[in-house]
Amino acid sequence: MTPKLNAIWVYLSASPLLGLTATLLAYQLAYALYARSRFNPLVNPVAISVGVLVLILSVTGTPYQTYFDGAQFVHFLLGPATVALAIPLYQQLEKLRRNWLAFLLGSLAGSAAAVVTAMGVGKLLGASPATILSLAPKSVTTPIAMGISEKIGGLPSLTAVLVIATGILGAVVARGILNLMRIGDASTRGFALGVTAHGIGTARAFQVSQEMGAFAGLAMGMSGVLTAVLLPLALKLAEFF
Repeated sequence: MTPKLNAIWVYLSASPLLGLTATLLAYQLAYALYARSRFNPLVNPVAISVGVLVLILSVTGTPYQTYFDGAQFVHFLLGPATVALAIPLYQQLEKLRRNWLAFLLGSLAGSAAAVVTAMGVGKLLGASPATILSLAPKSVTTPIAMGISEKIGGLPSLTAVLVIATGILGAVVARGILNLMRIGDASTRGFALGVTAHGIGTARAFQVSQEMGAFAGLAMGMSGVLTAVLLPLALKLAEFF
């Protein structure tokens, strides 16, 4: 940077709103590219905006904590946004009543499969015990996953990275896999996205339809609760036997 630009940056970096502004601008840029690609899942706006922010922080030498001081406003809104998912789900209440057992069993099976495959692959690749435990809750939404990871002896920061990577990957490849399997029902497609790709998958589902997004949100919540309750118990039982 030139001395003049450097002085401007030093002034701006002192503002807690810098992180918020950078986050919003990065996502707007990423979403514009996403729309220009006709919403191709390979041009995922979350992945692009994360890349842009990492590049900005690296080039400017901005500490992550400085960035997060402003970005925490977006982080705070995750709570109200999650609660708001109940509104579109309420509109699908009749379908939920008819199929509640199928959704419950599907969430249980999906959550169990995600944990077993993640831990199994980690074990086969020779990962350390802490890394394997960090992998276990990777398909659960970030706040819950980090809490689970800490409770079972994993590394919450590593789990957070794995959760985001899982969500981005799921949002990118889900459509192709579901089409290949000839699954066309919106509620089923949404539920599969929510179980495997949590919040990022749910956001992708809402871009397709309200019904798909509603059941993705349901799956995200159910898998989070089931994993938080059952995973620590399962690990305790494994130690006992």
